Amino acid sequence: MRRKGIRVGDRQGGRAYIGSFTAAGGSGILTASVHMDSGSLTVLSAIDTLPDPSYLALSPARDILYAVSETAEGAVAAFRTGDGKPEPAGRGVLVRGSGPTHLALYDGHVLTANYGSGSVTSVRLRADGTLDGESADVLRHEGSGTHPQRQQGPHAHQVTTDPSGRWAVSVDLGTDSVRVCSMRGGRLDVHREVALRPGSGPRHLAFHPRGDRAYILNELTPTVTVCHWDADGGALQPLGETSVLPDAPHGDAFPSEAVVSPDGRFLWTATRGANVISVLALDATGDRPTLRATVSCGGDWPRDLALHPSGRFLYAANERSGDVTWFSVDRETGLPRRSGSIEAPAASCVIFG
Repeated sequence: MRRKGIRVGDRQGGRAYIGSFTAAGGSGILTASVHMDSGSLTVLSAIDTLPDPSYLALSPARDILYAVSETAEGAVAAFRTGDGKPEPAGRGVLVRGSGPTHLALYDGHVLTANYGSGSVTSVRLRADGTLDGESADVLRHEGSGTHPQRQQGPHAHQVTTDPSGRWAVSVDLGTDSVRVCSMRGGRLDVHREVALRPGSGPRHLAFHPRGDRAYILNELTPTVTVCHWDADGGALQPLGETSVLPDAPHGDAFPSEAVVSPDGRFLWTATRGANVISVLALDATGDRPTLRATVSCGGDWPRDLALHPSGRFLYAANERSGDVTWFSVDRETGLPRRSGSIEAPAASCVIFG
């Protein structure tokens, strides 16, 4: 069986979900099996009922899949995973913000980071995990940055939870800042806003598995900002920056995603302009990443980089070449070795469940 040039096969073990841009020829949300020994993917199904489901998240029980609709109107939707392809679980909910690029579950809500409007939306979850369409509440970011084109206003690019689950953290490329938030009276409220270097353009944040360090990948400069994280006080303190490329780029580099190994020894980042995955070694404190190597992402424009929960495999969602490439990770050196790929037109993210 063929669907838009994608091979469909039998489930072999774990499961992966792949988001994509339908406006650019993507198939919507792909479900794939994960071969537990090789990390290889085999596509099982595709569902295209939601426009541009560019980022995905799973419920703790893995029975509900949530997806943003990265459109000018902006929406979030829920799907029941079941044993086959995901099926819609109620209607999508407008997020009252444009271009939602990321989402996370927090304190009984789904949060979306809305890049176009520079805001974070919270949508309450019902007891069965579906979305309460009447509950969308918007936290609007304010501010700007030094870049004349990219930072004229706020651009929330990511929202995630800290390892303790007590805080929601939103990363804003347009204001060079990170906002630490909590839920108060059913509404998201800013606890603290942390300023980063002007013009850095923070895009995505990844926590150290120990829970006391955070690594913020910057998009406007190819660097990662190392921060101390205090979960008790909800305090983020920048400590320094490290380059993720061996040479200064001649133009914009467009870093996209950062992930940390389960043992806290390595940090990997993806950079779209250079089409590379960077390998950074972390010392015992986690304060001093050292760039060890860069390797090809296996395609063009790696929008997302995902680590399998086992820590053995890395996956690059290569948006422009229309594929997801997987790599075996050397446990001693952290170096990824390309192992294979599947067609996934306009791929934008990979999650596991």
